[in-house]
Amino acid sequence: MLPVRQFFSHRLFWLALLVSLGIGALFARSIWTIRSDEWNYAAQSNTQLVRSLDQGLGWMLDTLDKSLEGVAREVGRPEVWGLPAELRARVVFDNSFQARGAGDVLVLDSQGDVVLDSAATVPRKLNLGDRDYFRAFQSGGHQGLFIGQPVPSRATGLNILPLARGYYHPDGSFAGVVVAAIRLSYFNEIFGALDLGPYHGINLLRSDGVVISRFPYGDLDVGRSLADSPNIRRFQQEGSGMLVANAAVDGAERLYTFRHVGNYPLILNVSQSTDSILARWYRSAWGLGAFALLLMASCVGLAALFVRELTLRQQVSARLREAEHNTRTILDNMPSMIGYWDDGLRNRFANKAYFEWFGVQAEKMPGMHLSDLLGADLFAHNKPFLDRALQGEPQVFECTFSDVHGVARHAMASYLPDPDETGKVRGVFVQVTDISDRKRLEDEQFNEKERMRLTLQSIGDAVVSADARGQVTYLNPVAERLTGWQAFDAAGHNVDEVVHLRSPEDESRHISPLRQAMEQGAAVEAVRGVVVHRTSGQRFLVEETSSPITDRHGAVTGAVAVLRDVTESVAMAERMAHLAQYDALTDLPNRVLLQDRAQLAIAQARRDGKSLAVMYLDLDGFKAVNDSLGHDVGDHLLAQFAQRLKAAVRATDTVCRQGGDEFVVLLPGLDGSAPACNVARKILAACDAPFELAGEWVRVGLSGGIALYPEHGDTLDALSRHADSAMYAAKHSGRRRFMLYAGEGAEPVPVLPDAAAEPGVEVAI
Repeated sequence: MLPVRQFFSHRLFWLALLVSLGIGALFARSIWTIRSDEWNYAAQSNTQLVRSLDQGLGWMLDTLDKSLEGVAREVGRPEVWGLPAELRARVVFDNSFQARGAGDVLVLDSQGDVVLDSAATVPRKLNLGDRDYFRAFQSGGHQGLFIGQPVPSRATGLNILPLARGYYHPDGSFAGVVVAAIRLSYFNEIFGALDLGPYHGINLLRSDGVVISRFPYGDLDVGRSLADSPNIRRFQQEGSGMLVANAAVDGAERLYTFRHVGNYPLILNVSQSTDSILARWYRSAWGLGAFALLLMASCVGLAALFVRELTLRQQVSARLREAEHNTRTILDNMPSMIGYWDDGLRNRFANKAYFEWFGVQAEKMPGMHLSDLLGADLFAHNKPFLDRALQGEPQVFECTFSDVHGVARHAMASYLPDPDETGKVRGVFVQVTDISDRKRLEDEQFNEKERMRLTLQSIGDAVVSADARGQVTYLNPVAERLTGWQAFDAAGHNVDEVVHLRSPEDESRHISPLRQAMEQGAAVEAVRGVVVHRTSGQRFLVEETSSPITDRHGAVTGAVAVLRDVTESVAMAERMAHLAQYDALTDLPNRVLLQDRAQLAIAQARRDGKSLAVMYLDLDGFKAVNDSLGHDVGDHLLAQFAQRLKAAVRATDTVCRQGGDEFVVLLPGLDGSAPACNVARKILAACDAPFELAGEWVRVGLSGGIALYPEHGDTLDALSRHADSAMYAAKHSGRRRFMLYAGEGAEPVPVLPDAAAEPGVEVAI
């Protein structure tokens, strides 16, 4: 054995030397690859940064350009200049100019004077006729958006970048310029928010080489022209790309990544010093080189140690295999399923019972994850117990699963933690014993009782049962909610104390249907009554049916009552009946109820020789309230107006909402037109006071028309038509008045003088 081992050791040494040389070659290649990666990373980062900045600036310029285009379009319309100043400002400056960093928008006339200002109704006194953008449009040599020379603002003194568009008279002649500005400090804010790292710079230039912004170098070079720089010529010729060149300002070698901003005459570039790009690589190269030499020396030294260690491990492995064989033989012959799972829940040992229960071959078990053995559902059930066992808490619990043959097994599982010397759990001993036969008997008894309990608890009606003495034995949850009694409190109490029905009409007590069922030995049909909650006093309208409970000999041993809550269904029926005849918003009678009352009133007037009046009313200016304050406020106005109408008429009169802001008033039992005119005056007086709407006092007028029975018709339809025509005559005559119908072809007669009211809506401030 010794010559063979010495020969193996000799070969291993040369192999280790070869490996060390390979390590050196790999490290050399890695160092060069890291250099390439550093350079490529810098190039990609700068390219991505330029692209992102291009997209952001392009989006901002697009937004500003669209806003300027909209302003130019509006001021080019002659009718805009005829509007009042405040309305003109809202039309021209419609809040679309909201880009961050943008200043105010100014509209210049053909002489360069400011005529409109987005910041104030009265424009500031400025003349910008000497600016390059104004001269470009005035000379007719430019169309579309013009990006001007960066200059200090005459209004604020801050450096700005002007953006302008011309606008023209309808005949195409030059009318003036719309100009906005971007604070140059805004570009520094954008660039300053980026983590550029040391020796980085961002430059924004016009296409002609004029510097707009240089970050982080401040505003010293703003407005400076670099048109003669070779770098600028490359930027202008290529449009976008990357180059390594010396800077025109300080002469340092930099990596430039450049790109045109959208379709605008702007060039954006990101620069980075080449020394800063490779600085980290220089440090890494020295460190990796030293580490490679250390590894090469260590590889040769470890080769000698490995040979000696290999011999010792072979001896230990032989003893371990023998011990494992003895342990497995013992555990495979135990009736329980026994295994060991590490802290990652991977198998380290499993006896033969695992194969019998789960059908997994013994050679496939080591390394298998517990979830793969148990399946998703069973593993999820066992996971909480496993987690606690891995935290050092022994677990004993029952579980049910199906084995490989489809046989359901109920088992008692035990998880015993296996801590190391420090107390950290490194695995779990698992023992699972089949207790299916015992559990089957227990489940059969439990299921029978549970089936009965769940049936009673799941129904939607209240269930109350009592024994032969009338004492409560059971309440389901619905019965607890209706009566206010808990099942454990009610048990043993007299059923009449827990559940007793009261008459819905006079609160008198009904005879207990449950006791009737026990006394008669037969079911009792549904009885409607009221149940009062024990603690809250809440009242429930219920229908109670009861049936006796008998034993196998027919003797009554108790009774069960079922109470169905009909409170909501009865209330809903009453509500639907009310809604069929009343307006939902104002709670006034609707057209259907008005028809019924009008027929009765006409029949009564015909018998008594009396008169009656039909009034049609319409609010003046209701649409203005809706448009200015909103439909919710309009609905609130209608509700207030309805209350004033009801207060202005008799209790025997009918006020009906026709629809929208139209109302109809029926006045029965009159002696001629005078009473109707008096009511009209009362209605006008009631509406004279302003209405409080959304915190404002609003004055709303009223126009109305009156038709009389029998002079103007003997049916509601005829009277309604004539009252409606009189109402429209009141509106055409100046509103805020009533007109009395005077017959076919005749002008309606005014009830009040023409000067009684002014049309329109007034808001008291």
